[in-house]
Amino acid sequence: MSTIVEHQSLDWRITRLYLHPPKVRPRIGLVLSVVVLGVAAIAVAWPGLLTSVDPYFADPLAVNQAPTAEHLFGTDALGRDILARVVYGARYSLAIGVGATLLALFVGALIGLMSGIGPRWLDTVLTRATDVIASFPEILLALVLIAFTGPGIGNLIFALGVAGVPRYARLVRSEAKIARNSGYVEQAQTFGLSRTRLVLRHVLPNTLGVIPVVATIGLGTAIIGAAALSFIGMGPQPPIPEWGSMLAESRQYLRVAWWWAAFPGAALTATIISSTVIGRHLQARHERRNG
Repeated sequence: MSTIVEHQSLDWRITRLYLHPPKVRPRIGLVLSVVVLGVAAIAVAWPGLLTSVDPYFADPLAVNQAPTAEHLFGTDALGRDILARVVYGARYSLAIGVGATLLALFVGALIGLMSGIGPRWLDTVLTRATDVIASFPEILLALVLIAFTGPGIGNLIFALGVAGVPRYARLVRSEAKIARNSGYVEQAQTFGLSRTRLVLRHVLPNTLGVIPVVATIGLGTAIIGAAALSFIGMGPQPPIPEWGSMLAESRQYLRVAWWWAAFPGAALTATIISSTVIGRHLQARHERRNG
């Protein structure tokens, strides 16, 4: 009798869960990350919505002024509004990070696809070339490239993009080989499907699905790399309000004007953490879907 009751109770709980599934509450960290990146996107596209102050306007009467109602983030050694410079600096920092990520993604995906679905000799050549590039730390390789090309936004995007190519090339190559050796691809080959159609219809969709996940995580790496190189003078030159260069300018004033470094550093840290959190969330969903 007790067994029958237990089975009825279990059936009732299963029916209740089916008819009234529990609400999935989004994690607070993920929500905050989306909000942070949303604010950063507004700062890039419409900075005037966040501040009406000219980031280049210098006020000699407000030098190194602490945060007040008039200047929420304080001012720097030239009397420029820190809030305005942080807002407008997002355009440069994120543009460099996104540009470098897209460049590395495009070149890396192309190399990975050619290596994964091409003949064995091409796979060997491209793999060895990728290994040579990957043997250098990304920031060191980017620094070497900038030493030849010179500082600047375009050169910084190029250097960081080239340094990030191996990360995407290896991933796409691995995914392409898995898709190429899968059962449904072999079955499609037996049906006489052409190589081009086979690649476009079966290999590419199953290979490139993981790319947005890795690109979201790689965006944070590119942004911090851009800030690091700008910090040592290899990125946008003053008075451009890029976050890394702002941190470099504030080094001499940390004792008397801590806010000059604190707020650009907080914006940089929040953006990097947010992109990483969203990337990890997308990665977990991708693994559950394909698991």
